[in-house]
Amino acid sequence: MSLRRISAAEAIARLGEYGAVVDARSESEYAEDRLPGAINWPSLNDAERASIGTEYKQVSPFAARKRGAILVARNVAGHVERELLDKDREWRPLIYCWRGGHRSGALALVLDQIGFSVNVLEGGYREFRRAVVAELETLPERFTLQVVAGPTGSGKSRLLGALTTAGAQVLDLEALAAHRGSVLGPLPGQAQPSQKAFETRIWQVLRTFDPARPVFVEAESRTIGRLRVPERLVERLRAAPCIAVEMPLEARVRLLIEDYAHLVADAEALCALLARLRELRGAATVERWQALARAGEFPTLVRELLAEHYDPIYARSTARNFERFGQAVVVALDDGEPATLARAAQALARTTVVEGVLP
Repeated sequence: MSLRRISAAEAIARLGEYGAVVDARSESEYAEDRLPGAINWPSLNDAERASIGTEYKQVSPFAARKRGAILVARNVAGHVERELLDKDREWRPLIYCWRGGHRSGALALVLDQIGFSVNVLEGGYREFRRAVVAELETLPERFTLQVVAGPTGSGKSRLLGALTTAGAQVLDLEALAAHRGSVLGPLPGQAQPSQKAFETRIWQVLRTFDPARPVFVEAESRTIGRLRVPERLVERLRAAPCIAVEMPLEARVRLLIEDYAHLVADAEALCALLARLRELRGAATVERWQALARAGEFPTLVRELLAEHYDPIYARSTARNFERFGQAVVVALDDGEPATLARAAQALARTTVVEGVLP
């Protein structure tokens, strides 16, 4: 027998060694969250699981198990025929399901009998999830965080991208959350991940970082869209040294019009998002902003949004939430052009910020 059950800790440590990480759960379970790089070979799909569950409750557990065995055998045969005919004997998978091991066990047994060396994750996804949650309590402690702060449109996200290009370690929470973090933040055609998947993405990135080098991360609130930033990471961000990015107003207006081109091209979608500010800013103000959007007066609209909404919120929240912002290093950007960002990123990538100065 070449089938071995392994712990979550061992599976995580050896993730890069497997020919494939195979998730035997249903497609909706897989979509919610999964081990990094996992592929989905359901032993039972969503419809089959629901049907078997109904039969288990309404007919009998024995009848449900018989029909479940038929469906699992049929699905496993399909996976073998579709995925494994070209695999040689050295191919070695890690297989997991939710918890009990029945779905992963059925697939693993067949692969073991074929002659593959198979590892099965003991405790399944549930144990992996527990490991992720536990590590997110300790991982943020290992790094020197550098918080990139600045008002809306000052180029923070672009600077993070330039820092990545310059070879710096960057934790881009908005990219991981698929959201820009404000009422206008949803990305076109891109849904946010689940909370579990968001946390797994953060965990996965943090695990690749070198604790001896700084990690640049944008100043974020506790939530990005509908997702919550892990609490221990929030605490570390709030206590970290800050970099204050500044940019002239007109350059910020141009940058925002470029970055939100999808809303500039769809005034009604923009108006629908602006409507969410009605309670906070009042009906008359929001209606004026909507009229500007429909008239194509986007520079005027952006200036008003910054002056009346975003900049006041930024000033209050940054002063309240980031205790070392008063000693922040100022990075002045003339504009959001790639060359400008590259110069600033190259300078920052070579340094670790201390109180108010670049060493």
